[in-house]
Amino acid sequence: MSVTAAQGFAAAGVRAGIKASGNPDLALVYNLGPSKAAAAVFTSNRCQANPVLWSREAIKDGVIEAVVLNSGGANCYTGAAGFQTTHATAEKVGEALGISAGDVIVCSTGLIGDQLPRATLLDGVVLAAAALATTPEAGEDAASAIITTDTHAKQAVFRGDAGWTIGGMAKGAGMLAPGLATMLVVVTTDADLAASDLDAALRRATAVTFDRLDSDGCMSTNDTVALLASGASGIAPETAEFTVGLTAVCRDLALQLQSDAEGASHDIDIAVVEAATEEDAVEVARAVSRSNLFKAAIFGNDPNWGRVLAAVGTTTAAFDPYGIDVAFNGVQLCKAGEPFESRDLVDLSPRRVEVLINLHAGSRSATIWTNDLTHDYVHENSAYAS
Repeated sequence: MSVTAAQGFAAAGVRAGIKASGNPDLALVYNLGPSKAAAAVFTSNRCQANPVLWSREAIKDGVIEAVVLNSGGANCYTGAAGFQTTHATAEKVGEALGISAGDVIVCSTGLIGDQLPRATLLDGVVLAAAALATTPEAGEDAASAIITTDTHAKQAVFRGDAGWTIGGMAKGAGMLAPGLATMLVVVTTDADLAASDLDAALRRATAVTFDRLDSDGCMSTNDTVALLASGASGIAPETAEFTVGLTAVCRDLALQLQSDAEGASHDIDIAVVEAATEEDAVEVARAVSRSNLFKAAIFGNDPNWGRVLAAVGTTTAAFDPYGIDVAFNGVQLCKAGEPFESRDLVDLSPRRVEVLINLHAGSRSATIWTNDLTHDYVHENSAYAS
């Protein structure tokens, strides 16, 4: 179960005919209430898709009743006609559900620069509205309808001890790099919280989950994370307690995205400890995660700690360049900037790789999740448009 795990939500996933493959390509999530409070975060990419431009305005009053998502086209850099398609989609959802188009978040994913087939998309909205259900299967259908190069749908659930629930679905396998959010995510809850509390919780949760996922250093134009609350449980948890549960759902989804990244053969956790500030720790870990030399070495099962230090040195973080320790999968290869244990002790054949960087500059830490750089990644992204 995902977006239908919480009380007060219906969902659907249908074959609208947007994708040439005939696979499911349109999802709809509907908040049945009684509350319609919501929050959302979006890409910080300055080049933003039409659905993001629309949804930024829709969320401003903290009220959202439905989220409609299509795969098979990003509707980005499609001019006035593309924005009109987004507007028409929200209007069609409003017409089908008897709600205001201004209370509809629109999400699209796929190739940039291609017009979506508007009539096909709108017919799909009608089809999805008719298929709405509160069953687990309906939630699974919605999660499957939003994937593009993903190999499977991503779903997560958290149940609070007091009886409230959070459920979520996500898509994303490439262009995974942070900007308040990454990829498309819809999270639902039956907790009874105000929009301002949802917004605070969502920003805290995404800051330490989706914002720490940096698979390939490429930020999408369409990234959206939407959080809808129905209040159907009648339970109003403390915001801090709710944030813990929301963070757990976001972390679960982020790690699923990491493990399904395009062409990846290793999932790499880069932990930086004893940094002067958390910002320093994030900067250092992200610099390593974006080093193609480092990522290529991991693909080759080579614990090349020199490439780690070379990337660390490009940052503005506080540290002594000759006082850094580096470990791969628990084997300390570098101590105080010098060789220590043998590289032969490191086994990088398992999929998960843990890199630990100790800056010896303070008490703060952070982890970035990334992947290796493989032949399959290059092939998939060279052939994607075809």
